[in-house]
Amino acid sequence: MIKKVKFFVLFLLMATVPCSQVTAKNDYEKMVQQLNHLIMNDPDLQGAIAGMSIRSAASGEIIYDHQGDVRLRPASNMKLLTAAAALNVLGEDYSFQTEILTDGTVQKKILKGDLFIKGKGDPTLLKSDFDKMAAELQKQGIKKISGNLVGDDSWYDDVRYSLDLPWSDETTHYGAQISALTASPTTDYDAGSVMVSIKSGTKTGDKPGVEITPKTNYVKIINNAETVPADGSKEINIEREHAKNIITIKGTIPINAKVEKNWIGVWDPTRFALSLMKQSLSEQGITITGIIKTGLVPDTAETLVTHRSMSLSELLVPFMKLSNNGHAEMLMKEMGKAVKGEGSWEKGIEVLKNEIAKWGLNPKTMVIRDGSGVSHVDLIPANQISQLLFAVKKEKWFPHYLYSLPVAGAREKMVGGTLRNRLKDPEVQGKVQAKTGTISTVSSLSGYLETKSGQTLIFSILLNNLLDEEKGKKIEDRIVQLLTNS
Repeated sequence: MIKKVKFFVLFLLMATVPCSQVTAKNDYEKMVQQLNHLIMNDPDLQGAIAGMSIRSAASGEIIYDHQGDVRLRPASNMKLLTAAAALNVLGEDYSFQTEILTDGTVQKKILKGDLFIKGKGDPTLLKSDFDKMAAELQKQGIKKISGNLVGDDSWYDDVRYSLDLPWSDETTHYGAQISALTASPTTDYDAGSVMVSIKSGTKTGDKPGVEITPKTNYVKIINNAETVPADGSKEINIEREHAKNIITIKGTIPINAKVEKNWIGVWDPTRFALSLMKQSLSEQGITITGIIKTGLVPDTAETLVTHRSMSLSELLVPFMKLSNNGHAEMLMKEMGKAVKGEGSWEKGIEVLKNEIAKWGLNPKTMVIRDGSGVSHVDLIPANQISQLLFAVKKEKWFPHYLYSLPVAGAREKMVGGTLRNRLKDPEVQGKVQAKTGTISTVSSLSGYLETKSGQTLIFSILLNNLLDEEKGKKIEDRIVQLLTNS
């Protein structure tokens, strides 16, 4: 599998060479007829809208166009634009900083003053990172802080949710609040959320065991679930109360059932990060006499510790492979901060539109409301997405961009990503690298594929007004299989 993936990456990069042979449209006549038949006759597309655009990766020539200029909801295919713009604006080596500062002085192992933690948009902070920062303070001889622990999240604005985020997504990890100071539970880096693991009891009637990652008292658990016999049903429901961090667990889990894992977005991720920092300080033997609060770092403060995240090229992997909404929105705000001096969706979208215009896209044909595609108001034509995928092949950072895309049928999570359980047929497996997308009534798939005849094609499939998104994915898979066999 790994060899196949490497071969396709090399093949696609070779397809950028200008001297590559351009295939005429009529060479794809059979493929065009098959695509037309599929679109016109598939019962699951009746009443739906399909936008499709297929280009030669060598020349950029459009080989097939079905409503390719019609504006459609892209779902997470929006991330293709966000990732490309972020790479161009911030650079592949860009990293996010988190700073620990103070306005006081250390005397006899006592920091007399406040301790500040200033977030600058790092979505990858784990509890272990707070541990490291606390250990650095301990090495500097600090045993006690006589002031407050203050969180500064002013790097971005205070708007926590993108404009059209459905209210029902508020408690989900993919709809978590956006803050410049936040924390993630695992190396999937779902910033602003906790992972709730539920394990069955040892006998019928027991309450199941509940574990929170990271271990924290920031959320309160109300466990109303019950263990049932091994042949019973597994029906677990987890909810967080609006504007609170009270998580209620209901339902049943059979004895010896697989551990149930859910990710829940917390309320106020800035204070969540502060609570983890206080916990880490305590574990390092550092006590705080003051309170936890939010505020601004004074100009006179001195930096004690600086933590840097992984590079953007590394972050792209969990971002794109796992389709992480939080990463997309934080990158959108970071672009606004870097170019316009304001970490907001408004400024970030302005920057994104300027960047994509450099690749021959026309922002006037689009409606862009966020960086992730979670909005049902986002509208992008399929021909614009395929144009982006063609144009960015010339950029020096393109190998990182390509590598970040899910690989068809690759079982490893950080290789196959959202395509690891799709397109597993040996004739297709490993030959497709593409971004998936799903929101209610919408499914999308856009990327690159290698055909049986040795050509590399760029494709964008946007399916809207579906009654069943899962059936939409099957249609996309049939289209891709048809293309690879051409």
